[in-house]
Amino acid sequence: MNQIIPYILLGLVGGVMSGLLGIGGAVILVPALVYIFGWQQHMAQGTTLAMLTMPIVILGALQYYRAGNVNLQVALFMGIGLFIGGYFGGWIANNLQTDMLRKIFGAALFLISIKMIFGK
Repeated sequence: MNQIIPYILLGLVGGVMSGLLGIGGAVILVPALVYIFGWQQHMAQGTTLAMLTMPIVILGALQYYRAGNVNLQVALFMGIGLFIGGYFGGWIANNLQTDMLRKIFGAALFLISIKMIFGK
């Protein structure tokens, strides 16, 4: 039972960050699974994607919807792209070496953070 609690707490942190900032899976959960729990990059990414198949963020999205901050049509179109792109991204990731995948992951987070901090 004590093995379950840290994962629930990690999910709670990811959920709060998801609702607060619109981030969670890639930015919080994957690095935590790799660096805190010692998981391999592929397992962390795959597990996080599997977790996201559940309707877990619906309560956060509902809060934004109630405040008038959701464009359902655009969300649907992006969801279609995400559905198809997720298949191909998973295939590509599973054909990369762990070190290369981790470097690509880190570079993506770095570039996005630089743009968010210094971009207009």
